[in-house]
Amino acid sequence: MSKRAKIILIIIAIGFVVALIWFGKKNKKSIVEYETETPFKTTIVKKTVATGKVTPLEEIEIKPQITGIIDKILLLEGSKVKKGDLIATVRVVPNEQALISAKGRVDNTKIRVNNAKIQYNRNKNLYDKGVISRQEFEQIELTYNQSKQDLKNAENDYLIIKRGSAVSGSAANTSIIAQMSGTILEIPVKEGDQVIQSNNFNAGTTIASIADMNKMIFEGKVDESEVGKLKSGSDIEVSIGAIEGKKFPAKLNFIAPKGTEEQGAVQFKIKADVSLDDNYYIRAGYSANADIVLEKKDSVLSIKEALLKFDKKTEEPYVEVKKEDGTFEKKTLKLGTSDGVNVEVLEGVTATDEIKIWNKASKDDDKKDN
Repeated sequence: MSKRAKIILIIIAIGFVVALIWFGKKNKKSIVEYETETPFKTTIVKKTVATGKVTPLEEIEIKPQITGIIDKILLLEGSKVKKGDLIATVRVVPNEQALISAKGRVDNTKIRVNNAKIQYNRNKNLYDKGVISRQEFEQIELTYNQSKQDLKNAENDYLIIKRGSAVSGSAANTSIIAQMSGTILEIPVKEGDQVIQSNNFNAGTTIASIADMNKMIFEGKVDESEVGKLKSGSDIEVSIGAIEGKKFPAKLNFIAPKGTEEQGAVQFKIKADVSLDDNYYIRAGYSANADIVLEKKDSVLSIKEALLKFDKKTEEPYVEVKKEDGTFEKKTLKLGTSDGVNVEVLEGVTATDEIKIWNKASKDDDKKDN
């Protein structure tokens, strides 16, 4: 064999060895090391959040007792009032037709009174002389007294239509009085606005709304999937959007018996009495959230939810537990309450088991799940 041929064979052999080494390294499976965690005992609290707002427990609307025009507004929104304080006055603008009709009834009644008086005087003289009986005279006297009362009623009706009150100097109907102590939340009218009294066919014009700002409640809504776990009298915490870092204790006192559908989901109204803090001023209508405890379990065996995997076929949760030889064994779990971070384990692992902490997902993990 020539020297050149030997060199070629040596080069081929070296290339073959290099190729074997390269393929060997490429096909060699790297060993992945996993850290482990053991189950632990902790308290798991399952909560839900209800969105809503805080509103006064007691709020009323003040409406006029007579139709007219706002003459004066004496207080501003936000003013504190006591029951009986004057808020505004109404100037009566009488209906001309009703005024003329009332005046006509007064004039007609005066005519009847004058006629009844003449009859009374004439028959009194006859009764004094013994010409007519006492019974006949008393009937004439009754007619006279009734006509005088009719005149008084007609005059009162005329005054009410004309100036809003039957008594001279009285302002009972034209004065808008606070019906409770509290804070004026809103005065939706201004001087010169026409207002309508409340009657069977009209709710009337609201002149002012008053509320007791020392008694506030939370009004919110919860989903139908969670309302069954709520209990009246439960303690909750209310967070107000306008006040950061402060939670107000509250007590749930109302759960609506009927839900309303909103955007495809049935929502149930809830209410809770809020305990106020004197260091904070709560305004009516603040948006708020309520943290409501649905379920609480103390000192239960738990693991972190990040350790869970779910079988793609059965969708059952499982973990991998380390065996004595260092390999991992798949164990299906039965889970209980979860708070989104930790989950209660009812069956599947013990407190001494070492559970695999999953590394970043790989193709090998996906194949193993299949």
